[in-house]
Amino acid sequence: MNANIQPQVTGYLVKQDFREGSYVSKDQVLFEIDPRPFQALVDQAKAKKLQDEALLSSAEKDLVRSKTLVDKSFQTQQVVDQQQAKVDQLIASISADEAMIEGAQTNLDYTSIVAPSDGRMGVRNIDPGNIVHPADPAAIATLTLTRPAAVLFTLSSRSLNDVRDAMARGAVEVTAFDQDNTRELSKGTLLLVDNFVDQASATMRLKAMFTNQDDRLWPGDFVNARVLLDVRKDVLTVPSPSIQRGPDGLFVWVVKPEGTAEARPVSVGPATGDRTIVTTGLTEGERIVVNGQYKLRPGSKVTVTDGQPLPVATKKDSST
Repeated sequence: MNANIQPQVTGYLVKQDFREGSYVSKDQVLFEIDPRPFQALVDQAKAKKLQDEALLSSAEKDLVRSKTLVDKSFQTQQVVDQQQAKVDQLIASISADEAMIEGAQTNLDYTSIVAPSDGRMGVRNIDPGNIVHPADPAAIATLTLTRPAAVLFTLSSRSLNDVRDAMARGAVEVTAFDQDNTRELSKGTLLLVDNFVDQASATMRLKAMFTNQDDRLWPGDFVNARVLLDVRKDVLTVPSPSIQRGPDGLFVWVVKPEGTAEARPVSVGPATGDRTIVTTGLTEGERIVVNGQYKLRPGSKVTVTDGQPLPVATKKDSST
């Protein structure tokens, strides 16, 4: 969340009360506008109220005297009515004075520009010594909420039901990686799935929240997000490049004990990282081919040329 720090009143910017790039707290004073003209307006409004209160006191006494004279037939009812109207007018004036005081005090309070929330301050755009206005196009500075941090990302709409099922089971973990998808930055929790699917790209937007106490996630940066939907225990996995697609479906090249190749049809589950779950077609420990499959034919002799042992199908825990 970004908040543009802008003045609510026009005035002379006299002071900056924070260090650029620092973390500030909600309601902390950031800038100060010269308060003297606004304090004068508050004092003027308060003096006007005192004046009207004195006039009201005098008018109320005159009204009492007029009512007494009417009872003795020394005064007409018209004079009493006029005196009552004067009292009512002064009462209304005092109410207007109170509103003026409140408005003037509000403007005086606006001379201290405070942080609307916790966050990190950016570069100051306007220096103290300038006149600032509420209608200025540029903000004095920008405050960004970094703790917690939100990450927006997209997934294929095909994953919608899997994501919703995972959220129904409980909190869904989201891991943020750097742009190279190699360094883990932070772990957070999926907050929501957007309320529509983008038909143009067949994707859906998701939002995850991270505590980000170490500021590893930086506002505006690009990251890769990985959603943990399920953890499968003791499943058979193979390197993803070993999975081939043929006219009859998916298969892998299996190296038989005598060193020849066999194309084995397989059924696969989800893939994570560089490993793919194999649900049927392989048994643990079988050797498979991950490179140079285009050279193979059923019964071809398999020779290891790079000195590395052939990969094998192994059982392990897998997260998707």
